[in-house]
Amino acid sequence: MIHPGREAGRLRELDPPLLLRAYAAGLFPMADTRDSPDIFWVEPRRRGILPLEEFHLPRSLARTLRRERFAHTVDAAFEAVIDGCAEATPGREQTWINHTIRAAYIRLHREGHAHSVETWDGEGRLVGGLYGVRLGAAFFGESMFSRATDASKCALAHLVARLRVGGFRLLDTQFLTAHLARFGGVEVKRSRYLALLAAALAERGDWHALDRRLAGAGGYAPPPTAPEAAGRAAAEAPAGGLSGKLIVQLLSQTS
Repeated sequence: MIHPGREAGRLRELDPPLLLRAYAAGLFPMADTRDSPDIFWVEPRRRGILPLEEFHLPRSLARTLRRERFAHTVDAAFEAVIDGCAEATPGREQTWINHTIRAAYIRLHREGHAHSVETWDGEGRLVGGLYGVRLGAAFFGESMFSRATDASKCALAHLVARLRVGGFRLLDTQFLTAHLARFGGVEVKRSRYLALLAAALAERGDWHALDRRLAGAGGYAPPPTAPEAAGRAAAEAPAGGLSGKLIVQLLSQTS
């Protein structure tokens, strides 16, 4: 699954223009471990994608969203999300997100090319989320994390609803896992992926289309209360969050 030129392509610095050129060519960076001093380029021969119009919302997840267990936001705590994705968990003691990658994606976010989706619990704690890169009408999902049952799944549902409303054409998941297959993820050959990528890059997705659509329409819920004990990530919770019920509705309307 690794590009044959992986070793020759090792480097220790990433800047936004280089990263964006790599994504446009079908490549993405990884590190061997959290402490690795360098990174390498990955080019899967078979690529995981999640067709937006074929996204499957499991009934159990739809129930969770309708019960409004969580508040859902975007770009409210990007650094906290990437740190959540990099933290060690049972069965996954290491991560491919090293300092170089963390710093590079934070720069991409500040320049408007990388985005996060956050899931907050009722006490204002960040309990799940995901982040990725936007280019044209393509969104490249990088990683997700969960500290509460269904938290990352809810973030994924929010992402798909947002991408559909914004006219995106491609949701790249890099690799296909059993988890993603449950939501309709599939694997395609590299040649097919590059054709889909080229078509998506020729168009322009609108990340903020959903926000404009909901502005003034009562689409945002009151902010969760974040007690001081919830810590820095909870303190970054914004003034409002997307309703879980609305996420389900949007997925139904745009199917």
